[in-house]
Amino acid sequence: MNKPLILVVEDDSSVKNLITTTLKTHDYRYLVAGNGETAILEASSHNPDIVLLDLGLPDIDGVEVIRRIRSWSTMPIIVISARSEDTDKIDALDAGADDYLTKPFSVEELLARLRVVQRRLAMIKNDSPAEASVFVNGALRIDYAAGCAYLDEEELHLTPIEYKLLCLLSRNVGKVLTHTFITQNIWGSNWENDVASLRVFMATLRKKIEKGPDSPQYIQTHIGVGYRMIKTE
Repeated sequence: MNKPLILVVEDDSSVKNLITTTLKTHDYRYLVAGNGETAILEASSHNPDIVLLDLGLPDIDGVEVIRRIRSWSTMPIIVISARSEDTDKIDALDAGADDYLTKPFSVEELLARLRVVQRRLAMIKNDSPAEASVFVNGALRIDYAAGCAYLDEEELHLTPIEYKLLCLLSRNVGKVLTHTFITQNIWGSNWENDVASLRVFMATLRKKIEKGPDSPQYIQTHIGVGYRMIKTE
Protein backbone atom coordinates (compact mmCIF):
# COMPACT_ATOMS: atom_id res chain seq x y z
CA MET A 1 0.00 0.00 0.00
CA ASN A 2 1.42 3.39 -1.02
CA LYS A 3 2.17 5.98 1.61
CA PRO A 4 0.22 9.26 1.27
CA LEU A 5 1.36 11.84 -1.27
CA ILE A 6 2.46 14.96 0.63
CA LEU A 7 2.79 18.47 -0.78
CA VAL A 8 5.55 20.41 1.01
CA VAL A 9 5.10 24.18 0.70
CA GLU A 10 8.24 25.86 2.05
CA ASP A 11 10.60 28.56 0.70
CA ASP A 12 13.35 28.13 3.33
CA SER A 13 15.81 25.65 1.81
CA SER A 14 17.12 24.31 5.14
CA VAL A 15 13.63 23.60 6.49
CA LYS A 16 12.52 22.20 3.13
CA ASN A 17 15.52 19.84 3.07
CA LEU A 18 14.81 18.68 6.62
CA ILE A 19 11.18 17.90 5.81
CA THR A 20 11.83 16.20 2.46
CA THR A 21 14.72 14.14 3.87
CA THR A 22 12.46 13.00 6.72
CA LEU A 23 9.69 12.08 4.30
CA LYS A 24 12.07 10.23 1.99
CA THR A 25 13.62 8.31 4.91
CA HIS A 26 10.16 7.12 5.96
CA ASP A 27 9.09 6.22 2.41
CA TYR A 28 6.56 9.01 1.94
CA ARG A 29 5.91 10.32 -1.55
CA TYR A 30 6.15 14.10 -1.82
CA LEU A 31 5.97 17.17 -4.04
CA VAL A 32 7.59 20.53 -3.33
CA ALA A 33 6.37 24.11 -3.90
CA GLY A 34 8.34 27.23 -3.01
CA ASN A 35 5.51 29.74 -3.04
CA GLY A 36 1.76 30.03 -2.62
CA GLU A 37 0.70 30.17 -6.27
CA THR A 38 2.74 27.08 -7.12
CA ALA A 39 1.29 25.33 -4.06
CA ILE A 40 -2.29 25.98 -5.22
CA LEU A 41 -1.41 24.76 -8.72
CA GLU A 42 0.24 21.58 -7.39
CA ALA A 43 -2.65 20.92 -5.03
CA SER A 44 -5.22 21.21 -7.82
CA SER A 45 -3.12 19.23 -10.33
CA HIS A 46 -1.94 16.33 -8.15
CA ASN A 47 -4.59 16.22 -5.38
CA PRO A 48 -2.12 15.31 -2.60
CA ASP A 49 -3.31 13.47 0.49
CA ILE A 50 -1.73 15.94 2.93
CA VAL A 51 -0.30 19.47 2.64
CA LEU A 52 2.56 20.72 4.87
CA LEU A 53 2.33 24.49 4.60
CA ASP A 54 4.55 27.35 5.72
CA LEU A 55 2.68 30.63 6.32
CA GLY A 56 5.49 33.07 5.46
CA LEU A 57 5.64 32.58 1.71
CA PRO A 58 7.27 35.06 -0.72
CA ASP A 59 4.18 35.79 -2.84
CA ILE A 60 0.96 35.31 -0.85
CA ASP A 61 0.31 34.58 2.81
CA GLY A 62 -0.16 30.95 3.78
CA VAL A 63 -3.56 31.67 5.33
CA GLU A 64 -4.77 32.80 1.90
CA VAL A 65 -3.43 29.54 0.42
CA ILE A 66 -5.51 27.63 2.97
CA ARG A 67 -8.65 29.60 2.10
CA ARG A 68 -8.20 29.03 -1.62
CA ILE A 69 -7.59 25.30 -1.24
CA ARG A 70 -10.57 25.03 1.10
CA SER A 71 -12.82 26.58 -1.57
CA TRP A 72 -12.62 23.28 -3.48
CA SER A 73 -10.95 20.61 -1.32
CA THR A 74 -10.97 19.10 2.18
CA MET A 75 -7.44 17.68 1.90
CA PRO A 76 -5.72 17.82 5.33
CA ILE A 77 -3.42 20.83 5.80
CA ILE A 78 -0.77 20.91 8.53
CA VAL A 79 0.74 24.36 9.03
CA ILE A 80 4.47 24.49 9.84
CA SER A 81 5.37 28.04 10.78
CA ALA A 82 7.67 30.23 12.88
CA ARG A 83 4.62 32.28 13.87
CA SER A 84 3.89 31.16 17.41
CA GLU A 85 1.26 33.63 18.58
CA ASP A 86 -2.16 32.21 19.40
CA THR A 87 -3.77 34.66 16.96
CA ASP A 88 -1.69 33.25 14.09
CA LYS A 89 -2.67 29.70 15.00
CA ILE A 90 -6.33 30.66 15.30
CA ASP A 91 -6.31 32.49 11.93
CA ALA A 92 -4.82 29.44 10.19
CA LEU A 93 -7.14 26.95 11.89
CA ASP A 94 -10.23 29.09 11.28
CA ALA A 95 -9.24 29.35 7.61
CA GLY A 96 -9.35 25.54 7.43
CA ALA A 97 -6.00 24.14 8.57
CA ASP A 98 -6.17 20.82 10.40
CA ASP A 99 -3.15 21.22 12.64
CA TYR A 100 -0.35 23.67 13.50
CA LEU A 101 3.31 22.85 14.14
CA THR A 102 5.59 25.64 15.37
CA LYS A 103 9.20 26.01 14.20
CA PRO A 104 11.63 24.83 15.36
CA PHE A 105 10.12 21.35 15.49
CA SER A 106 11.44 17.84 15.97
CA VAL A 107 11.32 15.18 13.29
CA GLU A 108 9.50 12.91 15.74
CA GLU A 109 6.75 15.48 16.28
CA LEU A 110 6.29 15.99 12.53
CA LEU A 111 5.96 12.24 11.99
CA ALA A 112 3.50 11.99 14.88
CA ARG A 113 1.30 14.73 13.38
CA LEU A 114 1.37 12.91 10.03
CA ARG A 115 0.29 9.67 11.70
CA VAL A 116 -2.66 11.45 13.33
CA VAL A 117 -3.82 12.76 9.95
CA GLN A 118 -3.32 9.34 8.34
CA ARG A 119 -5.52 7.69 10.96
CA ARG A 120 -8.21 10.29 10.34
CA LEU A 121 -8.01 9.70 6.58
CA ALA A 122 -8.25 5.94 7.13
CA MET A 123 -11.35 6.36 9.30
CA ILE A 124 -13.04 8.48 6.64
CA LYS A 125 -12.09 6.02 3.90
CA ASN A 126 -13.27 2.95 5.82
CA ASP A 127 -16.61 4.35 6.93
CA SER A 128 -19.44 2.66 5.04
CA PRO A 129 -22.93 4.21 5.06
CA ALA A 130 -24.02 1.62 7.63
CA GLU A 131 -21.02 2.25 9.87
CA ALA A 132 -21.05 6.03 9.59
CA SER A 133 -23.94 6.36 12.05
CA VAL A 134 -21.81 4.94 14.88
CA PHE A 135 -18.51 6.39 16.09
CA VAL A 136 -16.13 4.29 18.19
CA ASN A 137 -13.00 5.59 19.88
CA GLY A 138 -11.57 3.24 22.48
CA ALA A 139 -14.22 2.73 25.17
CA LEU A 140 -16.26 5.66 23.85
CA ARG A 141 -19.13 4.94 21.45
CA ILE A 142 -21.56 7.43 19.94
CA ASP A 143 -24.71 6.29 18.16
CA TYR A 144 -25.55 9.35 16.08
CA ALA A 145 -28.81 7.91 14.80
CA ALA A 146 -30.11 7.14 18.29
CA GLY A 147 -28.66 10.29 19.84
CA CYS A 148 -26.87 8.34 22.59
CA ALA A 149 -23.29 8.04 23.82
CA TYR A 150 -21.71 5.23 25.81
CA LEU A 151 -18.52 4.72 27.81
CA ASP A 152 -17.53 1.13 28.56
CA GLU A 153 -21.00 0.18 27.25
CA GLU A 154 -22.72 2.28 29.92
CA GLU A 155 -24.92 5.08 28.61
CA LEU A 156 -23.64 8.57 29.39
CA HIS A 157 -26.16 11.03 30.79
CA LEU A 158 -25.26 14.13 28.80
CA THR A 159 -27.00 17.47 28.52
CA PRO A 160 -27.98 18.52 24.97
CA ILE A 161 -25.01 20.92 24.79
CA GLU A 162 -22.56 18.30 26.07
CA TYR A 163 -23.83 15.81 23.49
CA LYS A 164 -23.51 18.36 20.68
CA LEU A 165 -19.94 19.17 21.77
CA LEU A 166 -19.04 15.48 21.89
CA CYS A 167 -20.47 14.88 18.42
CA LEU A 168 -18.70 17.90 16.93
CA LEU A 169 -15.36 16.79 18.33
CA SER A 170 -15.88 13.18 17.24
CA ARG A 171 -16.77 14.15 13.68
CA ASN A 172 -13.47 16.02 13.54
CA VAL A 173 -11.34 13.51 15.47
CA GLY A 174 -7.64 14.36 15.32
CA LYS A 175 -8.32 17.93 14.20
CA VAL A 176 -7.81 21.04 16.32
CA LEU A 177 -11.09 22.99 16.52
CA THR A 178 -10.83 26.65 17.51
CA HIS A 179 -13.05 28.27 20.13
CA THR A 180 -14.74 30.30 17.39
CA PHE A 181 -15.42 27.24 15.23
CA ILE A 182 -16.94 25.34 18.15
CA THR A 183 -19.12 28.16 19.48
CA GLN A 184 -20.43 29.02 16.02
CA ASN A 185 -21.33 25.38 15.35
CA ILE A 186 -22.93 24.81 18.74
CA TRP A 187 -24.66 28.10 19.47
CA GLY A 188 -24.39 30.26 16.35
CA SER A 189 -22.53 33.47 15.62
CA ASN A 190 -23.89 35.37 18.66
CA TRP A 191 -21.79 33.15 20.93
CA GLU A 192 -18.59 33.61 18.95
CA ASN A 193 -16.62 35.29 21.74
CA ASP A 194 -18.11 33.50 24.77
CA VAL A 195 -15.11 31.27 25.44
CA ALA A 196 -15.79 31.23 29.20
CA SER A 197 -19.14 29.46 28.68
CA LEU A 198 -17.51 26.96 26.32
CA ARG A 199 -14.90 26.12 28.97
CA VAL A 200 -17.64 25.43 31.53
CA PHE A 201 -19.51 23.05 29.22
CA MET A 202 -16.27 21.36 28.18
CA ALA A 203 -15.31 20.86 31.84
CA THR A 204 -18.62 19.15 32.65
CA LEU A 205 -18.33 16.95 29.55
CA ARG A 206 -14.81 15.92 30.52
CA LYS A 207 -15.91 14.91 34.01
CA LYS A 208 -18.24 12.38 32.41
CA ILE A 209 -15.84 10.83 29.89
CA GLU A 210 -12.32 11.28 31.27
CA LYS A 211 -10.67 9.27 34.07
CA GLY A 212 -9.30 12.45 35.65
CA PRO A 213 -8.48 16.09 34.86
CA ASP A 214 -4.74 15.37 34.76
CA SER A 215 -4.99 12.41 32.36
CA PRO A 216 -7.10 13.41 29.34
CA GLN A 217 -7.81 10.38 27.18
CA TYR A 218 -10.29 11.82 24.71
CA ILE A 219 -10.26 15.64 24.73
CA GLN A 220 -7.01 17.60 24.45
CA THR A 221 -6.83 21.32 25.26
CA HIS A 222 -4.81 23.67 23.05
CA ILE A 223 -4.46 26.63 25.41
CA GLY A 224 -5.67 29.87 23.87
CA VAL A 225 -6.71 28.09 20.67
CA GLY A 226 -9.30 25.34 21.17
CA TYR A 227 -9.78 21.59 21.58
CA ARG A 228 -9.05 18.33 19.79
CA MET A 229 -10.50 14.84 20.21
CA ILE A 230 -7.67 12.34 20.48
CA LYS A 231 -7.90 9.10 18.55
CA THR A 232 -7.08 6.33 21.04
CA GLU A 233 -5.25 3.20 19.98
